[in-house]
Amino acid sequence: MRVVFMGFQTSGLVTLRALIDSGHEVTLVVTHFDSMDEYEVASNYSVKDYADQHGIPVIQCRAANNETVRKITKIQPDIIVSSNWRRRISSSVTQSAQFGGINVHPSLLPKYGGFAPISWAIINGEVETGITIHIIDEEIDLGDIILQERVAIGFNDTATEVFHRTTPLIARMVPEALHQIGSRTAIRIPQDRSQATFFHKRLERDIRIDWTRTNIEVYNLVRAQSDPFPNTYTFLKGNKLRIKKASLADPRYRGTPGRVFTRTPDGVVVLCGSGNPGGQGLVIHIVQSNGGEQVTANDYFDRMGYYLGK
Repeated sequence: MRVVFMGFQTSGLVTLRALIDSGHEVTLVVTHFDSMDEYEVASNYSVKDYADQHGIPVIQCRAANNETVRKITKIQPDIIVSSNWRRRISSSVTQSAQFGGINVHPSLLPKYGGFAPISWAIINGEVETGITIHIIDEEIDLGDIILQERVAIGFNDTATEVFHRTTPLIARMVPEALHQIGSRTAIRIPQDRSQATFFHKRLERDIRIDWTRTNIEVYNLVRAQSDPFPNTYTFLKGNKLRIKKASLADPRYRGTPGRVFTRTPDGVVVLCGSGNPGGQGLVIHIVQSNGGEQVTANDYFDRMGYYLGK
């Protein structure tokens, strides 16, 4: 097929590579400008560089403006393929292609549409996620499903580990979706709109730890913000402290949320909110102060009795 590809960073690069490796003619690549946003730098593999290496024309833009739409329409592609495109794709773009457009989304739609779906799934304690390839229509991430595959989320998994398990699925699923669409054998499954959820982009304020939450909730937040993504943080005496690794503590530890309570052989116990039968303790293993190197919590905290959060 003659493909116009619209995508960005790691997921975009993996999708573009799958299109080229499976023999499709990518006639144009539309991608965003490089960004210093912490989330985007974390997976900053350049779609533009890869397209340049293969001699494919590239347009960089924040959103597909009128000039970009005119160029896509002039090409008359068979299909539009998007992956990690950060803006709504208008019908004027998809209608320029014989088979419309498909999008690669890293969740089990209709749940977790929108931004950072793997992180949000871990924060909410989900036990699975996946990759969905769906039709692009007027409503973001709500078009009919063409293909979907599931990936388990273990209780100790970080967002980084889950991301690296989901991404390889793209290389197999994208060529299969194009084959089904081109041969007119694709079965379109409408999404159950009553089950749909849509999440916003995660920002700095979303990753600050609220120690009144349960230890499981704080633990999920820490593993959802694993390196190279921006780590969760708290404050100690007004200084920002990033929490890089944590685990659940012995359930006997109880008391005031935010208190640095006691040492363990591999970390320091900080108390969280109540309401959890598993106790209030969270073991902090690795921390990093602003401008400092990451160190063990046992090395960082010179004594117990501090209160975190201010």
